[in-house]
Formats: sequence, structure tokens, C-alpha cells
Amino acid sequence: MNNYLKKAILVGFAYFTAITGLQSQSKKLQKDSPKKVREFFVASLIKIGDPVLDALSKNQLKKLMPVEKSPGAWDERTNVTYLEAFGRTLSGMSPWLELGSDETPEGKLRAKYIDLARKSIHNATDPNSLDFMNFVNDRQPLVDAAFFAQALLRAPKQLWEPLDPVTKENVITALKSTRTIEPYHSNWLLFAGMIETAIIKFDKDPDTNRLNYALSEHKKWYLGDGTYGDGPDFHWDYYNSFVIHPMQLDILTVLKEINNDYKADYDIELKRARRYAAIQERLISPDGTYPPIGRSLAYRFGAFQLLSQIALWKELPKEVAPAQVRSALYAMIHNQIQVKGTFDKNGWLQVGLYGHQNNIGEGYISTGSLYLCSEAFLVLGLPETDSFWSEAYEPWTQKKIWSGQQIPIDHAEK
Repeated sequence: MNNYLKKAILVGFAYFTAITGLQSQSKKLQKDSPKKVREFFVASLIKIGDPVLDALSKNQLKKLMPVEKSPGAWDERTNVTYLEAFGRTLSGMSPWLELGSDETPEGKLRAKYIDLARKSIHNATDPNSLDFMNFVNDRQPLVDAAFFAQALLRAPKQLWEPLDPVTKENVITALKSTRTIEPYHSNWLLFAGMIETAIIKFDKDPDTNRLNYALSEHKKWYLGDGTYGDGPDFHWDYYNSFVIHPMQLDILTVLKEINNDYKADYDIELKRARRYAAIQERLISPDGTYPPIGRSLAYRFGAFQLLSQIALWKELPKEVAPAQVRSALYAMIHNQIQVKGTFDKNGWLQVGLYGHQNNIGEGYISTGSLYLCSEAFLVLGLPETDSFWSEAYEPWTQKKIWSGQQIPIDHAEK
């Protein structure tokens, strides 16, 4: 038997073993109660976010966080990676924190992380802090200042209102300082727009040109059936979920509250986002995997931020039950977070989609980038009493169709 054939057999066997294992695991997860599923979501979010917020709250993030780079890294990434970790972690965690504290075990956990988050905000924006973040050097800080701004907009009662006046001033100064960064003519326009939206909400003197240009260009880039181009061109990747829909939704939510003229734009975007969320639910396979398409796969299950956000907002299409979304997200996140290599020995995320796969990281990927995966946990902003968390397990679309059950016919939307 030649070496090629031997390798082919070994690869085939490994693939069969892995798929069989995932299918077996998926069946076991069906038996878990809704309560256990929520506990898993909370524990997973904390496992991801604790190293970042614990270190930053003590002014030790730059000291403790490793900086793993991809083989083709553009540079050392130390200039940008810390703001990436902070902004992305907080953006995903913020709806859960916004529920506030209470006397339940989960409520006490929230109290702990609300406190860590506020201390982290102070340290990240205090020019005299050891962990003061870079908001101006290179272009990347525009991205993660936007995720930071998004976190504040998603949890104003817990992450903005209680801040002391000096910290609030530091936050606004940091956000406004990013205006020196010119965004690329792509989804990056929304990062500038998100920052200006936070300034509208929390301060004064927004740069409305940066905001309106982001929205007007994305109107031009809509391609149909819930999908935008990333710029004028179509890209087969997950950026409609990583950035384009969630940021437009959050921006337009604020704008329509201030000016009802934006309500029509909000309604159109919500309709498009609901369609994209329906597509995302259908992408999740019976064993909880999904197509490894496009760039930024190292963001892992953060690719399904939009599905989680639409579920959080209780805007799922009528043919998509909340329990089936919960069940699908549970299988998917469980697959990826439990596999060996997702975390290093000290609990920091490592580059990869399924475990540690350093080679899939693009030149802009480093340790901090990976924390965008926290965006999958937006649904934790729904209280445990909500039907999303209380209804029994329900199979998702692919689980149904590949077991012989009936599913609704899928229809495109303009």
C-alpha cells in the first residue's frame, strides 16, 4: 500500500471518527434540561471572559494575556490585541450584565462581572493606567472601540450610568480620538458609525457625516435575501453576522428613539436581519457544525451573533421556534468550546475553529481577536424565565429534515 493511500485511509478514518463522535454527542445533549443548558451558556461565557476582565480590572491585562499570532501576522499585534479582547468580550457579555444583580446564584455572578467590567472600563480609558488602551495608532483600534461602544449601548444601566464623571469623560475622549482613523470602504464604515452613535447617546457633538455615510453606503450594498455586500462586492463569509446586521440594528435602534424619521430604515433593516437569522439557523448541521466559509473563522461561534441577537430581541421568524435556536446554539457552542486546544493552560483562547488550529488565522488575527466569539451569548440577556430558556428541547431545521421530519418551505425575500 503506497503512502498516499495510507494517508487517505487515515484521514478518512479520523473524519469518520470525529463526525460519529459529534453525532453521538448531539444526541446526548438533547436530554439536557433547559436549566442545564442555560447554566452551560453562563459557565461558557464566564470561562471565555473571566481571564480578560479579571486581569484588566487589576491593571494586569498587558502583563498576563499571551499574544498568539498567525503564521502570516502583519506585525506583533501587541499594539491592538488588548483593546480587541476587551471590546469584544464586553460587547458579547453586555446583555447578560444588563439584567443586573439579584440574590440567585446567577445574579450574584452577574454582580461580580458587572463590578469587574466597570473597573475594566476605568482602566482601559484612564491615560495614567498601566492597561490604558491604544485608541489611535494603526487602523484596528477603530474596530474595537466600536465593539466597546456597542457594549455600552447594549448595557447602559450597568456599564454607563453608574460610571463616575471622570471615567465617563475618559470614555468619551477615547471614543472621539478614533476620528483620526479613516475606515476602509467596507463594513468598517459601521465601526465609525457605531462610535458616533454612542456619542449621540451619551454625550454631544457627534460627527454625523461619519454616521450617515456608513448607513447610506450600506443601503447601496444590499444584495437581496437578507444579505449585504462587504463593500460593493459579495463575500462568502460571516461578516453579515459578525458586523453588518448587528451594528446596523444597534445604530438604528438609537437613532429612531431620537428621530422617528429613522423608523422606516430600522423596520427595513430588521426585516432583512430576520431573514438572515433564518438562513443562519438553517446552516447549523444536525451535529451542530456549520460551513467553514470565508475569513475570520477563528472567531468561532461568534459567526452566529446575528441569530443570537434576533432571538434576544424576540424577533425570530414565526417558523423558527426559540427552543430550536437554543438547542442549535447549544450543540454548536458545546462542540467548539469543549474540544481540546480551544483554551491554553491558563484559560486564554487560542487561534482555531475547532480546537487549536493556528494556521487558519489571517494576518490580523491574534489572541485578542478571538474574543468576538462572546457575541454568540447575547441570548443570555433574556431572563431564565423567558420561553427561550424554559421550553423543552426542540430539533432545529437540519436536525428535522435529515431525520425525515417535515420543515417549512424556505422563501427568499427582497
